[in-house]
Amino acid sequence: MLHCWCFRAWLWRPMWILAGVLLWSTVKAQIRYTIPEELKEGSVVGNIAKDLGLDVRDLANRNLRIASESGNAYFIVDLAKGELLVNSRIDRETLCGQNAECRLPLQVVIENPLQLHRVEINIQDINDNAPEFLTKESIMKISEAISLGKRFSVESAEDPDVGSNSLQSYSLSQNDCFRLNVKTSKDGRKVPELIVDKALDREKKSTHNLVLTAIDGGSPHKTGTTQIQILVEDVNDNDPKFELSSYKASVPESAETGFSILTLKATDLDEGVNGELEYYFDAHTPDAVKNVFEINAETGTITVIGKLDYEEKKSYTFDVSAKDKGHPQLQSDSSVHIDILDENDNAPEILLTSLPSPVNENAPIGTVVALINVKDLDSNANGKVSLILPEKSPFKLNSSFDNHYSLITNSLLDRERNPELSVELLASDSGSPQLKTRKTIKVKVLDINDNPPVFTQASYDVYIKENNPAGASLFSVLAFDKDQDKNAMLTYTIKDSKFQDIPVTSYFYINSENGTIFSMNSFDFEKIKLFKVVVQANDHGSPSLSSNTTVNVFILDQNDNVPVVIYPSASMGSVSHQRMPRSAKMGHLVTKVTAVDADSGHNAWISYRLAEATDSSLFAVNLYTGEVRTKRSVSEQDDASQRLLIEIKDNGEPVQSTTVTVDILIEDGLHEPVSDFRHKASEKDKKNSKITFYLILSLASVSVLSLLTFFILLIKCARNSRGNASCFRRDSDGYKNPNRNLQIQLNTDGPIKYVEVLGGDMMSQSQSFGSYLSPMSEFSDLTMVKPSSTLDFKDTLRGLDASLPDSAWTFECQQAMV
Repeated sequence: MLHCWCFRAWLWRPMWILAGVLLWSTVKAQIRYTIPEELKEGSVVGNIAKDLGLDVRDLANRNLRIASESGNAYFIVDLAKGELLVNSRIDRETLCGQNAECRLPLQVVIENPLQLHRVEINIQDINDNAPEFLTKESIMKISEAISLGKRFSVESAEDPDVGSNSLQSYSLSQNDCFRLNVKTSKDGRKVPELIVDKALDREKKSTHNLVLTAIDGGSPHKTGTTQIQILVEDVNDNDPKFELSSYKASVPESAETGFSILTLKATDLDEGVNGELEYYFDAHTPDAVKNVFEINAETGTITVIGKLDYEEKKSYTFDVSAKDKGHPQLQSDSSVHIDILDENDNAPEILLTSLPSPVNENAPIGTVVALINVKDLDSNANGKVSLILPEKSPFKLNSSFDNHYSLITNSLLDRERNPELSVELLASDSGSPQLKTRKTIKVKVLDINDNPPVFTQASYDVYIKENNPAGASLFSVLAFDKDQDKNAMLTYTIKDSKFQDIPVTSYFYINSENGTIFSMNSFDFEKIKLFKVVVQANDHGSPSLSSNTTVNVFILDQNDNVPVVIYPSASMGSVSHQRMPRSAKMGHLVTKVTAVDADSGHNAWISYRLAEATDSSLFAVNLYTGEVRTKRSVSEQDDASQRLLIEIKDNGEPVQSTTVTVDILIEDGLHEPVSDFRHKASEKDKKNSKITFYLILSLASVSVLSLLTFFILLIKCARNSRGNASCFRRDSDGYKNPNRNLQIQLNTDGPIKYVEVLGGDMMSQSQSFGSYLSPMSEFSDLTMVKPSSTLDFKDTLRGLDASLPDSAWTFECQQAMV
């Protein structure tokens, strides 16, 4: 623009000069120039030397200079040409402001002579300033409820230019609600106004951004703008609105307190407090909802505050409200539906439809014991229940229909093994994690009489001393029955059997309740050594069952028999008379006293003792054999008649004893027929050898027969072993004790020669066979002694002689027979 003005200035220079001349001529002494503002430095204003009538050549000598009242050197004079030049930028608005005329007075001082000339520079305005608003952006708040036609003054623009270059008009940017009105104030200033041309709606448009443009009259026009932001102020004219008319959500029943389910969202087109919302339960919401749920009034978040239980309530439906804080307060409603999700939080339940019934131990398989029902409060797979029994259970389950079962027997029962059965039921659901429930029921097994009594022993051995008092308690047997109640109540009896043709019940009595056996008689060992009593135990069941046991009653010997003298025999008188020669030497066998004792064992051991003697220094009695021998040779001084009192004792307790008196006559001239005696002795030895041979032969035969019998039984047992047959059986009337004792006693020395065979067992009486030989006879006399404990030995001795040989021997053998 500066260049433009310069060009125009030079273009109009002749015209300025002409005008200056004309002006000078008018004003005479005052020169006035007119220039536009904003000329470039060095621009020629006019030829001041010429206009003042000064010679250019004198200008330097006369020291022409310019003085300004403003103090600013806006102009200088080219002394070489006499031209007035622009020295600095000239801004009319700065110098003159809004005045229509702008004149800058100058004083031209010339010396030699000193002269003062007044020059006036008229500064013309150019359109170098655009209209300008003091604020580039402004905000106006207008209520959306404002009435139409309402006017609002806005900021006016300022334009330093004047005249046609000054602010001429305003324009408003395109909008829907406002229009512009420009009014002129009294000072001529144009003032813009905004007029509400259309109803405002903040909810539709809360802000209107307008551009106000100020336009000057320059050419080209210059403009200035300002941004006007219209904020539509809200009024509470909009109800809150939920995003959804109804909300649906789900929550697991195990949700803990504080669990967030959903967040309600409502909007209010209003703003400020009018648009601030709070959420509430509807006024008619039941307490059941409020006890488990809570709404955050500010955020609208629904959370869990109570215990949820799908089995109690599967869903909740309630209404909620959103309220703003405006005046009046507005609200809107929505519904909420919350489904409770089932979780496997309930264990299965086992219910007994009927209590377990007691069942007989012989109940057939398939007997119904109990009815069972299972249930689970959960749903779907969580509520699907299966019921099982442990393996190897005597019961099984039959499913009649869903979740209903019958417990039935699956095998035979045995009360004696399990009087009460514990049945463990296991119910499992199909949830995850799987829940299980165990329940144990007791099934009582009823007894039937299926077990016979059993004695504590298959047989009993009882030992009783002979001469026991009648009625004494001997022994008690005991049996047990695995059954119970009356099936286990026992009665003891003695089975009918006979002993020596006499019923056993004549000897014994048994208490039927406790099994105590009593003797009804006093027993004599020498007559009876063993009783076999068969005791039977019967239970009270129906039918009654029984079992037997054998009681072996052994009679123990007591020393109740006095030794009996066999020789000298009582038939020979109370005193035995013996003869011996006076020539007898020491050790001469005078006689032999023989005695027996009906007792047995130690009670039958006999000893002999010389109790009294005419001359105790002459005779001695052998303690065990009863032989009477001389202790020394007989002298002439010894009395011819000697009497000996021999005491015979047993070994029992108390000791039993007897005595025998032997009178010995010592004769002179009595000689023993040695040769004949020896001849007879050899013959007797032969006879004794034959007897011994026969006895040994018979003993060997018996042994061989016993061994042969044993092997036959063994082979038979081996053959029958596959059939589990018993090889050896007991029978109440059979052979019980195979033991036999055989005792053979040979005596070949002394005044009497004899053979004694004793045999028998504990059941039988002693068998005694005796052979007594006289040394004075040619043949032996055999005497058989009958089996009796009270033998009268005096009647059994036959053919005994008073003289005996000088030696005796004894042979004893015991043989076990099968």
